[in-house]
Amino acid sequence: MDHRFQVSLRGVIDLLSHHLYSSPGVYLRELLQNATDAIRARQHLEPEHQGTVRLELVEKQDGGPPTLVFSDDGVGLTEEEIHRFLATIGESSKREALEDRRKDFIGQFGIGLLSCFMVCDELLLVTRSARGDGRTLEWRGRHDGTYAVRVSEHPLERPGTQVFLVARADMVEWFAPERLRQLGRHYGGLLPFPIQLTVGAEQERLDLDGAPWRRDYESASERRKAMLEYGREVFETDFIDCIPLRSQAGDVDGVAFVLPASPHFNSKQKHRVYLKHMLLSESAENLLPEWAFFVKCVVNANALRPTASRESFYEDGALAQAREALGHGLRKYLVDLAHEDPRALQRLIGLHGLSIKALALDDDDFYRLVIGWLPFETSLGVTTLAEYRRAYPVVRFTATLDGFRQVARVAGAQGLCIINAAYTHDAALLEKLPHVVEGAQVEPFSAADLPQSFEELTMDERDAVFPLLRTAEQVLAPFHCGVVVKKFFPAEVPTLYSADEEGSFRRDAERARDESDDLYASVLEGVMAAAGGEPAQLCFNLHNPVVRRLSAVTDRNMMKLSVEMLYVQALLLGQHPLNAQEMTLLNQGLLGLISAQLGTEGSSGGEGDGGVGSGGLH
Repeated sequence: MDHRFQVSLRGVIDLLSHHLYSSPGVYLRELLQNATDAIRARQHLEPEHQGTVRLELVEKQDGGPPTLVFSDDGVGLTEEEIHRFLATIGESSKREALEDRRKDFIGQFGIGLLSCFMVCDELLLVTRSARGDGRTLEWRGRHDGTYAVRVSEHPLERPGTQVFLVARADMVEWFAPERLRQLGRHYGGLLPFPIQLTVGAEQERLDLDGAPWRRDYESASERRKAMLEYGREVFETDFIDCIPLRSQAGDVDGVAFVLPASPHFNSKQKHRVYLKHMLLSESAENLLPEWAFFVKCVVNANALRPTASRESFYEDGALAQAREALGHGLRKYLVDLAHEDPRALQRLIGLHGLSIKALALDDDDFYRLVIGWLPFETSLGVTTLAEYRRAYPVVRFTATLDGFRQVARVAGAQGLCIINAAYTHDAALLEKLPHVVEGAQVEPFSAADLPQSFEELTMDERDAVFPLLRTAEQVLAPFHCGVVVKKFFPAEVPTLYSADEEGSFRRDAERARDESDDLYASVLEGVMAAAGGEPAQLCFNLHNPVVRRLSAVTDRNMMKLSVEMLYVQALLLGQHPLNAQEMTLLNQGLLGLISAQLGTEGSSGGEGDGGVGSGGLH
């Protein structure tokens, strides 16, 4: 034997109020939606019918709870429809025609009227159908699940529906005149039908003059000004720009506003969306692509499907197509900025740069869209990646700040453009380039690559610097550092210390070994033994006057001391921490230079022993 489910209306109402709807105020939204659908249904019967929605607040003189009379001149209900649609939860008067005329009706779940039980204990609905026998019927429903239907003793003069709601004691605030005014404008401000509110002898219109983005303006600047003002009113934010939105899929149109501050790239913006000009939600999250975090929007959709709560859109193919089309509009905005107002684009990227970079790493399409416009610091100044690639076939970068500092000055003087990719996400963005952009070439760059671009010496110059080269090789052999002499700019730089990644790692390991106990030091010894890479190198710059004078010094001790100090100076200029051996070298070198200088001064006074002779560095 089959049995029917028994549904507790009180339990359903509790479910609606605590889990489905965001606040009791949605009761007015549901009434507006039902009235709008009823007017549109009547327009199918009478195409010339205009339709009007009326709200009348009746406040009792004795201080009792107020009554709201909500009226529309829509299609109305027959007695059979009353029993079918008002007494059956989940049944909708729009369901039969939904697939054929989805654009016409907002509601489709048959539970909207139940939201009224969140603010009152009893509903009285008086209706006359435009398709019926001319009778006016009354439906009285109670929150306990009972209802009664009878012929009204006060017939309506024309088809339509009236709903009488008596405020429950704890819900009187939702019937206050200002609250009704605010809710009516909030939910129905864009509806194409007049909405009239009557309180006592005062009457006012709650609907606006249609969607602001559809109005005609004298100029583009006037439109932009009006849109930004509208965005300020809606979101209470001063936006920096506005973007028109349009999608044939879902029949969506509206406007997006560019945020004045950068949100976290993982945050989802909440948008105001209308369904057939009725406010659906102020916190819809699934309308725009995830990468469109830098805008908030207001849109109206005529052919998207709402969820049961009617506070967001149902995920289906139509929504996916609309989302793609709206994203295309935002991309076009960025492309147009790049061509028409590059400075505005740079300001936008500067404002939302970190979030834009983070999203570009996760979204290949967005990466292709923005990567060329992103600015990067280089050894020749700040430039966009697109400008860089137009000038240089290979993108070269350093992944650390120290690495950039080591090469920036010298590389720039040689005309080499090296990107400082030490900023957040920059290195990962550049490494991703050849995987996303066909034909792109990217190479990491270090100080070890610089000497390849330096000018070689002539044969005569090689002969002249041979004593310096031989002495330097002997001095730096204990430090596993090779020596070369070349010519490069700027001339003020006497030496350049360079090491590849493995060499830098080995150097750090040596310093850690010297500062560790025996057990850990032995572990590091094994690590260093396994480390590969080329040995470090100290490059002397023959363009530098000190190096030229040093190559002519005949005093071997002075040359040795000078090489040691130039080695230490190159390490410090390259941001390389000194190990214990190098610290000793620095201390001894300073003392040696002081001693040499004192000796020279003594010699010039006629009391010394000649010191270092005429080959000194002063």
